[in-house]
Amino acid sequence: MKPTRTTHISLKTELPGPLAQKLLLRRQEHVPQGPFNTVPTFAASGKGALLTDVDGNTFIDLAGAIGTLNAGHCPPQVVAALKDQLDKYIHPCFHVTMYEPYIALAEALNRITPGDHPKKSFFLTSGAEAVENAIKIARKYTGRRGIVSFERGFHGRTYMAMSLTSKVKPYKNGFGPFVPEVYKLPYPYYYRAPEGMTANEWDDALLARYEDFFLAEVPGEDIAAIIMEPVQGEGGFIIPSARFVQGVKAICERYGILFIADEVQTGFGRTGRRFGIEHYDVVPDLMTMSKSIAAGLPLSAVTGRASIMDAPGIGEIGGTYGGSPLGCVAALKVIELMETEDWCAQAVRIGSLFEDRFRKLQQEFPSIGDVRSLGAMSALEIVSDPHSKRPDKALTQRIIQLAHQRGVLIMSAGLHGNVIRLLSPLVITIEQMEEALDVVEASIRTCIQTHNGA
Repeated sequence: MKPTRTTHISLKTELPGPLAQKLLLRRQEHVPQGPFNTVPTFAASGKGALLTDVDGNTFIDLAGAIGTLNAGHCPPQVVAALKDQLDKYIHPCFHVTMYEPYIALAEALNRITPGDHPKKSFFLTSGAEAVENAIKIARKYTGRRGIVSFERGFHGRTYMAMSLTSKVKPYKNGFGPFVPEVYKLPYPYYYRAPEGMTANEWDDALLARYEDFFLAEVPGEDIAAIIMEPVQGEGGFIIPSARFVQGVKAICERYGILFIADEVQTGFGRTGRRFGIEHYDVVPDLMTMSKSIAAGLPLSAVTGRASIMDAPGIGEIGGTYGGSPLGCVAALKVIELMETEDWCAQAVRIGSLFEDRFRKLQQEFPSIGDVRSLGAMSALEIVSDPHSKRPDKALTQRIIQLAHQRGVLIMSAGLHGNVIRLLSPLVITIEQMEEALDVVEASIRTCIQTHNGA
């Protein structure tokens, strides 16, 4: 089966095209190999969910800059706000001369984040930097050292963030030693729960481990914070139950531990709520945000209870480029668009389209081991067979590469690299989404049939 509808996709060359090949040679000569690249081409322009490369090939983008483009490529309202700001001032540095967009964005985040308690926000440049500062604040406020994160979690590439992250290759291999007093506990992965155990039983078993952990490893009274992704992103789009998340929050309250929600990938409408943690009826003490906060500009935020956020003294948190005026005005416009255009409802529609189509395909192809989605945070787990559930990274990569060749940008995820993840812009039209899913489905059919010798 080959895709039949290519209204939005336009392919003029193979990948990489001739201009992209020339740029690849320059990249290989002048840029280290470390920064990975998903697609062997170079962007020339983008609009909404469409991205055109230097050779004139137009793709439907279901990668969304790894979840950074909920607002899509070059949203005109954001572009206009940026142009207006550029004519005023670019970066006087908040630590030298303050500016109103910083305050306005703090007010907006304090309003829209979960909880009706007094909150404060401050700004940085990347998700990892937000995580680092949330940990600093938690330690300062509690006077404790220990931090708990989760197996398969991802929180960034700086040393604290890398210490919290739970994937050795490629993120941690050879870079140690890491930051001390960081511990990891299991996160519920229902597709791989022990055979015969219900989701509730698995939740209860994982939550029960905390008491043993506090006896065997570190007392609960020494833990400053537990940091959790409401949906594990790089870990494979693993979705916990409300029972589990509420259980972790109850443990935090019992021991005076702060609960940090890492919303870097799940925030700003991605999951069908403004923030992923809202699915679980849990109010975090601190939240970290980045990626789609500013439509692709480098900006991140930490928002939390005012009493906690005020724990560091003057000069103890901050950064030269934190909360740039350009990032702040972009973020203010993103928040406006999220509310006026109802991105949350669109995320739910996208997720429903995905699940309806691929749950049917799963019945036809057992290599699709699991189909999971929370709003527009959608994933397919590819396995060698449904019984062993052995991850099939090679088949996953073939599907992804074929989808690229046919005009759809997608990425992998998961500890074993066997999860296909979709992070489309929330402004994608239903017609564009259907066309992209046609390509993904056709690529899966072709690769699995070839794999099985059909």
